[in-house]
Amino acid sequence: MTRPARILLVDDEVPIQRALAPLPRSRGYEVDVAGTGADALKVIAAHPPGLIVLDLGLPDLEGIEV
Repeated sequence: MTRPARILLVDDEVPIQRALAPLPRSRGYEVDVAGTGADALKVIAAHPPGLIVLDLGLPDLEGIEV
């Protein structure tokens, strides 16, 4: 059996994280959540995602830099 695709959700607003993460999880995807650009880069290095949903206005880095 193949492993489910991994999605990385990067947003500094917790309500957005809580609103967006459950749906792909309910469809069988593994979802990692990061609140800053630095955290996102750590997650990418440890568990490369197949898809990144990225807020462009993060507190530490611009999303485009990530």
